[in-house]
Amino acid sequence: MFIETETTPNPSTRKFLPGRQVMPSGTRDFATPEEAAASPLAQTLFDTGDVTGVFFGYDFVSVTCGPGVDWADLKPQVVAVLLDHFVSEAPLFTAGDASGIAVPAEDDAAVEDDEGTEDIVAQIKELLETRIRPAVASDGGDIRYRGFRSGVVFLQMQGACSGCPSSTATLKHGIEGLLKHYVPEVTEVRAA
Repeated sequence: MFIETETTPNPSTRKFLPGRQVMPSGTRDFATPEEAAASPLAQTLFDTGDVTGVFFGYDFVSVTCGPGVDWADLKPQVVAVLLDHFVSEAPLFTAGDASGIAVPAEDDAAVEDDEGTEDIVAQIKELLETRIRPAVASDGGDIRYRGFRSGVVFLQMQGACSGCPSSTATLKHGIEGLLKHYVPEVTEVRAA
């Protein structure tokens, strides 16, 4: 088995492609070792001591390292963990974690949509799914819709895109411009 590695716009994150499906649908983001307990693979990556984030996409795993960690030293460890996992065909999630498919959590970052904006929200979500999400996934991340209020779309960046130095530019210049063009009711995009 060969695992391809790609850099991402986030210098702290690398994208690993095992050449097979990782998630059957959805994505899963692990920002802490406690969250990683739901996945033996994510837990093992955090156990290296240098990993601060793991993200599962359809056919990739993005790994974020801590400050001062050299990817030249960490990459062989990550590749070895991934090889062991995929060659052994170990489960991606622990038995008690349902399917592991990401479901947007309701938390403080969620914004309630304005009343009467169902059509606008549907347009925004369709653009996110068909035009924006594939581009963000190619960089090792994902984007989540968090709400629409008073012309402002709230989005959450995940994986390699979370904490990326260029994520603000991506939101403001790329995503905001696209949404404003196709959905005139959108006046601004903000990170949630």
